[in-house]
Amino acid sequence: MATLEDYAELLADLDAPQREKLESVWPEAVRQLSPRGLDNWLKGTAALSHMGRGDHIVRTWIETVPTVARDLGEDIVPDLAQACLGFASRTSGAVIERVLATAPVASRRLSDPDLFRAYLQLLNQLLAQAPRGLRPMLEHLEDLLGVLTLGGLRRWASWGAEAHRTDYEELTRYFGLESAESQAILQRERKGTLLVDIHRRIGMYLRALWGRDFLMRPTAGDFEAREGIRPHIADYFLHLPDAYDDWEGVPGLDLYRAAAAHAAAHVVATTAPLKGDELNALQRACIGLIEDARVEALAIARFPRLRDLWRQFHLPAQDGSMTARFGRIALALLDPDAPTGDETADWVRAAFAGADLGTAQSAFDLGLQLAHRLRNEPYSAWRDGQAAPYRDDNRYIWEFEESVDWEKGMAPDQQVRRYVSVSEMVNEVEVETAGEDAQEIWVAETELFDDDGVSFNEKEGKEPTAPPVPYDEFDYKIQMHRPAWATVQEKRPRLGDPAEIDAILTRNRKLTQRMRHLLDAMQPQGVQRIRKLEDGDEIDLNAATQALIDIRMGLQPDPRVMMRSVRKTRDIAVMALLDLSESTNDPVTGQDQTVLDLTRTATVLLAEAIAKVGDAFALHGFCSDGRHNVFYARYKDFDQPWGEIPKARLAGMEGHLSTRMGAAIRHAGAHLGRVAAAKKLMLVITDGAPSDIDERDPQYLRQDARAAVQEVARTGVIPFCLTLDPRADQYVAQIFGQRNFLVLENVERLPERLPQLYAGLTR
Repeated sequence: MATLEDYAELLADLDAPQREKLESVWPEAVRQLSPRGLDNWLKGTAALSHMGRGDHIVRTWIETVPTVARDLGEDIVPDLAQACLGFASRTSGAVIERVLATAPVASRRLSDPDLFRAYLQLLNQLLAQAPRGLRPMLEHLEDLLGVLTLGGLRRWASWGAEAHRTDYEELTRYFGLESAESQAILQRERKGTLLVDIHRRIGMYLRALWGRDFLMRPTAGDFEAREGIRPHIADYFLHLPDAYDDWEGVPGLDLYRAAAAHAAAHVVATTAPLKGDELNALQRACIGLIEDARVEALAIARFPRLRDLWRQFHLPAQDGSMTARFGRIALALLDPDAPTGDETADWVRAAFAGADLGTAQSAFDLGLQLAHRLRNEPYSAWRDGQAAPYRDDNRYIWEFEESVDWEKGMAPDQQVRRYVSVSEMVNEVEVETAGEDAQEIWVAETELFDDDGVSFNEKEGKEPTAPPVPYDEFDYKIQMHRPAWATVQEKRPRLGDPAEIDAILTRNRKLTQRMRHLLDAMQPQGVQRIRKLEDGDEIDLNAATQALIDIRMGLQPDPRVMMRSVRKTRDIAVMALLDLSESTNDPVTGQDQTVLDLTRTATVLLAEAIAKVGDAFALHGFCSDGRHNVFYARYKDFDQPWGEIPKARLAGMEGHLSTRMGAAIRHAGAHLGRVAAAKKLMLVITDGAPSDIDERDPQYLRQDARAAVQEVARTGVIPFCLTLDPRADQYVAQIFGQRNFLVLENVERLPERLPQLYAGLTR
């Protein structure tokens, strides 16, 4: 057994009270810690003693760390020591002592090393945002973690830090749970049932069912989103949300029992993973739906009352969405007597009743048949899924050749391209409703010609669009980027009549003529001579003659008698990024035109002006339908001439959905980054503040757009916003800076002001 004498050199600088505390704790620590854990514990003791912040910090470390290591594992000890050493330069020794003294409370309530590390990050952020609030919060940590998850604690603390950033007295009252608003926010953020409170009960419940222990770990679901995330199985652990609210009148405890029992049924009944590499998203979803029913059927065969537990979470919807269809199928497979009113659900129930449930292959085969029946219905891997809240995300049943980092999330499913023979292509039934979100695209191995000798590719073929691109998104509440949080999907623009664009140019001929002298002044001037140089390429005869005259007159000559010829060229790339949200369809006050009509007119005149000057430019637009569907359209690219195709795309330009500006700015910045130019300008034209359907906090998307602007600016891009919102003064300066925006209150002047603005920005 290790003794303190074995570490005499490491502990030589400890004083008598510290050594006495160490000797009293040593016997218990030796029983709980491995040699490696003891070494980390004592190294932390020595490091904190050398920090020179007081004897009480070292003694608290000695006393509390073995308890924390027992709850979370020995690997947490170096992280805790590093965090305390980092706090030393930012706060007092008394606060660090309270962090250590309350560490056992946090370790017991969080029950997971990753959550504890996130808790240490929260403390670090509070030291930056509201250092005076940290100590009173730690004094009430047990009360707070008794009713809040880690995500709830973060939101509660972030609200107080933002609301009372400069009112120190009120800040202290808030974090000390003394103010009414502190109690109100606490009540708002508290969850119904915490996993840490019923962890043992769920473990005993699973042991009673299956006669074995299951490892469970809480997942901070509301850390990612307010509604949480689904349970999942990974690394031999059942990952359950750290808290559940009551669901449709069903207690959170029953929801935990249902989720744990379902996940355990997967572990017991799934003996080998299924290959998912060659399947599309709809096929995997259908197979997962059948596999969920299979493992539940096997569990119900042993424990019939499990059907009643799971049945209460299946409330069939009658709408036409794929989520509702999956819900009706799941109910039909779980309860043979439940009416569904769905022909497909009844078909699946009959096929499932005659299947061999002993292996997952039966679920695989039946799932493929179901996917084939549903292949013509619209399906989105992000929007559609199972509605039953207790079911996990089924990652456990799949095996892929390329491993997926589930912590960072999974990119949207890309379209599968299959190369087939001409006969297969001819015999395939045409799906008229298939659009650009089709799960599978067939490509003929050889060219196929029509009767007139023209290939079908020339008639109807389309170039493939770019794959979905995930981007990080900044969350101002936690002051961190959420990895791969928003997804930009490039969509092919709808073509219109290019004659409409020519008509716009004709109607605005007078404006174009007034701009001509301004545009001519922007043209490259060829070779220019720079005179009055002391060091140049050739002698300036006029200056040399004047210098000779000065010498003969006894005056001091001007030594700048040289000149240099410089070729003046413009090396500018301009990106016009258009907000194409639904609000652009609103009519302009006092006019028959909409905001979209004026935006189109202004863009056409801008393109005509830039084309005359000769600068490289691109015209792109965006709208959004949630963070996974930021739609991006490229009307003209930098290497594309200003001609019929860009004009046709602008004529077909439409406004719909919402405005998730940050992801669009990052994507536009990526396109600008591929252009070689000395000066790069991103001109954002919008009629309102950033907003989207899945985010109610107006500050969230504004702060993310601000972070996106700063990110592209660091790459050398100059972002500038032309906003048509008369109330934009409230937010546009916050996003783009004090000098990088222009509020155009008279929207009808947009076609005139936009080319003028471009001329001023690119001089």
